[in-house]
Amino acid sequence: GCDDNINFGFRKSKDFLDARLRKKSDIRTLVKLHNNNAGRLAVKQFMRMECKCHGLSGSCTMRTCWMKMPPFSEVGVRLKEHFDGATKVIARNDGHSFMPDDPSIKLPTKRDLVYTEDSDDFCEVNAKTGSLGTHGRECNITSNGVDGCNLMCCERGQARKHVEVKR
Repeated sequence: GCDDNINFGFRKSKDFLDARLRKKSDIRTLVKLHNNNAGRLAVKQFMRMECKCHGLSGSCTMRTCWMKMPPFSEVGVRLKEHFDGATKVIARNDGHSFMPDDPSIKLPTKRDLVYTEDSDDFCEVNAKTGSLGTHGRECNITSNGVDGCNLMCCERGQARKHVEVKR
């Protein structure tokens, strides 16, 4: 069988995603280039060998093996884990590299994800972003999703109200 040509894909991805960015050297560009590479490495890291047996009536007299890309959903799960542990970085004085914003945190590896700005806090009212906050919103006590009380109430706790509907 034929391998998924990971090295070709790696190069083409660099050509497509990184080409225009290489002309710049600001911190946001450095972060994009770093995270693009971390994504490519995640695909490469989780390649797996797949084999098929050949032979009469189910015997395996010859085996053909090839490297196969992982499903994108699996890569997504792995990258989400990296996202949850991403390191906030600031530019070094050289203008071509970054370092952790917090000096007590080790330098991120090429597989780690990094960021430069904290996400907006949608829990509180913010006129600048147009967020109305989440105070007083209804939530689903049994859900772990975006409608769940832990996330929607920003872990502040919630008031329970039992409503009985008569028909």
